[in-house]
Amino acid sequence: MVKVLFVCLGNICRSPTAEGVFRKHIQINCLEDKIEIDSVGTGSWHVGNPPDTRSQEFAAQRGYDISNQRSRLINNLDVIESDYLLAMDTDNILTLQKLIPEEMQNKLFRFLEFAPHLNQLDVPDPYYSSPDGFDLVLDLIEDASEGLLMHIKNNDL
Repeated sequence: MVKVLFVCLGNICRSPTAEGVFRKHIQINCLEDKIEIDSVGTGSWHVGNPPDTRSQEFAAQRGYDISNQRSRLINNLDVIESDYLLAMDTDNILTLQKLIPEEMQNKLFRFLEFAPHLNQLDVPDPYYSSPDGFDLVLDLIEDASEGLLMHIKNNDL
């Protein structure tokens, strides 16, 4: 079983969206028994809360249901058990680099590394942006999800 963990700051916008999008890719490819997915935050402000209503709304418009997810804080077991720790931006990767032991740093990636054609590494936080920000996040996450799935198929399955 390959374990993928998506990580952003509050776990209410980007990482739950990535979890929902990637979960649908896994289902379409009938890989639910081979890939496990979850999402977490590096900050505890929203623990226990569902994803931001705007994230839910924009995800639903594209056929992704993220309404049942609840925000949670990353923990040591997540780090140990995950094969891929996918940070949404530079701030989160820096935070994770401080949390993760040196021997586990090879699990850590920026999510957009799996979409190099986009020529950017950060999924911008849409929390304080206009509605267009949520559409952009979905565009980026959809592209990176395709690249991540291809990478896992080629390297881990």
